[in-house]
Amino acid sequence: MVATAQAVTGGGVGLSLLDRSRTRAGEPDADALTGTVERAVRAERLGYDRFFVAEHHGVPGVAGASPAVLLAAIAGRTTSIRLGSAGVMLPHHQPLVVAEQFAMLSAFAPGRVDLGLGRSPGFTAPVRRALREHETDFAADLAELRAYLAGTAEITARPRPAAPVPMTVLATRRGLAVAAALGLPVIVGGPLLGVGGDPAPGLAALARYRDEYRPSAEHPEPAVAVSLDVLVAGTAARAQELLLPEAWAMAQARTTGTFPPLEPLDAVRAHPRTQTQERYVAETTAAAIAGTPAEVADRLGDLLDRTGAGELVASSSTFDRRALAESDAALAELFGRQSVAGSAAASSAPSGA
Repeated sequence: MVATAQAVTGGGVGLSLLDRSRTRAGEPDADALTGTVERAVRAERLGYDRFFVAEHHGVPGVAGASPAVLLAAIAGRTTSIRLGSAGVMLPHHQPLVVAEQFAMLSAFAPGRVDLGLGRSPGFTAPVRRALREHETDFAADLAELRAYLAGTAEITARPRPAAPVPMTVLATRRGLAVAAALGLPVIVGGPLLGVGGDPAPGLAALARYRDEYRPSAEHPEPAVAVSLDVLVAGTAARAQELLLPEAWAMAQARTTGTFPPLEPLDAVRAHPRTQTQERYVAETTAAAIAGTPAEVADRLGDLLDRTGAGELVASSSTFDRRALAESDAALAELFGRQSVAGSAAASSAPSGA
């Protein structure tokens, strides 16, 4: 392995969090949203570069339905950390409306707003009907949206952005081709990373993205960020435990069609599981990076070396809010970030165990 923990601590790699506003059993959905805002405040104190939120509709386990609204709330509580969507799903929106929303965010947080865009459909058929989803040309929608933000479209979107709003593509293999053609950065995750599986197909797709990249005025060079669950704990066993609530929720989603709120560890262990669910739990945990600080640094160093990524977007979640805050603090320390609030950033998190 060429890269080691040095690639994490001294390689100049960007560090971000992605928070999906995961709901928790026994809590109102509003708690998930306030938890996201508080996590963003802590992330700024810990020295993270960016904080992303996501878009989901009609999903019991996710309260984050409107990235623009949630980012506005976060902008009001932060001053320096960049704020982004990961992402806004263009099949659900008109490009003009997205441009207006993020231009308005830029007015509240000039120079801090990033627009990550994807094309995932609604989670279920009723959700897709409610969203009035229809076939769209993702590349054309991206180009139209970019023109509105740049002020070069047929009409002028208002307000005019107070500062440039960089665009990023949440990329599958097809998305990588679109991003390369338009000269846009990408965030990649899941199978493309090959964590816990075969990395060769994903690495080949990233190589094509870089080879086929057409420089744009905003982004003359290709840029790759990698996104996956990363959890750091005092022992490897504890880190694996923290993965279980999310892994169990994913197993339920894939076998019952319902993505549920996170449950406490004891409840997760008490659930009977089918062989299929056991397999899905194992697959989800294998696709994450979890362990002690040394173990996580070593595995992240390998991942960053293989992918050539310039940024890590940690999409971690677990039921225990305090453990999640401690993991965020430990990850920031691995990347050499300087906390402006010291250990208080982690200790201020409420316990969710």
